[in-house]
Amino acid sequence: MVKQTNKDKIITYSLLLVAVLILLILLLVDQEKIISSLQNNFIKGNTYLEIGKGLLNTLLITLVSFVIGLFIGAILCLIDGIESQNTCILILKKFVKLYVSIFRGTPMIVQLLIIYFVIFAFYNGNPLFIAMIAFGLNSGAYVSEILRGGIHAVPMGQMEAGRALGLSYPAVMAKIIFPQAIKNALPSLGNECITLLKETSIVGFVGAVDLTLAFRKIANATYDYQTVYLVMGATYFILVLLIATLLKKLEGKLMRYVKD
Repeated sequence: MVKQTNKDKIITYSLLLVAVLILLILLLVDQEKIISSLQNNFIKGNTYLEIGKGLLNTLLITLVSFVIGLFIGAILCLIDGIESQNTCILILKKFVKLYVSIFRGTPMIVQLLIIYFVIFAFYNGNPLFIAMIAFGLNSGAYVSEILRGGIHAVPMGQMEAGRALGLSYPAVMAKIIFPQAIKNALPSLGNECITLLKETSIVGFVGAVDLTLAFRKIANATYDYQTVYLVMGATYFILVLLIATLLKKLEGKLMRYVKD
């Protein structure tokens, strides 16, 4: 495992080194034009302030939506796992399946537009609020499936043993099953967080200023689409790389905590 981890690090650092070398070569070949283009697009007119605002909003939407998704996903997963023939429970379980089917079966942009222009048609405040709700609702459907897979990876005998000791279903889930399920689902939850970050690029359709919209405004003002969009792509790549690294470290700490 240690050797494999070291290999992954070597590959990652090698790719980054190659990318840096390519950028340096480009700078050396056409240094004046590139520097002039960067100044025109990102220095003049304080456009970097717009990018900073977009970056902050993008990270905020990602974080809040992920937390909402975890909360909704955990509740949906718990309801789906209840073994009861009670009419109310059966109705709730049908609702959970319908909820997951709708949010997994339609594009995120369609969900965002419907939630903003139909469900929240009366709302005239900050569109960031609605974007967080829309992405949170979408993430909840995926998180519920991720957690369900993590729960199924836990031996069924542990649930039976917990119930035999007199613990209620919620108590067994909270104290025995869920900690192990979270450990099993950590890599997939990390991927869901990264996916959310990339999907936030569509919030500009409802007027929320995110990273993509900030870069788009700059490109429309300067007409230098090549430079602006290349920098935008590099920015997203660096963000995903940083978040993936942080999640990997968090995953390692949580894994050690669960083992202890």
